[in-house]
Amino acid sequence: MEAKLTLKLNDNSINRAKEYVAKKKTSLSSIVENFFDSLTLNNEPAQFSYSPLVNELSGIIQLDENYDYKSDYTSYLDKKYE
Repeated sequence: MEAKLTLKLNDNSINRAKEYVAKKKTSLSSIVENFFDSLTLNNEPAQFSYSPLVNELSGIIQLDENYDYKSDYTSYLDKKYE
């Protein structure tokens, strides 16, 4: 059974999505349905691809195994808002 769903989205997002589906020769409905299926039917987390820049930067910073980033960030915020 199919049902109608109304979404409220930013105009720019809608325009980009329409361009995307035109290039892929599919429909917005099928893209949205596939997205929801990937979120709800798979037990595995959704697979996202990162930009080349993120891939390039990944692993550049090496931190100690016991580095406490929460404490460090809390300390930063304390100093910032003194």
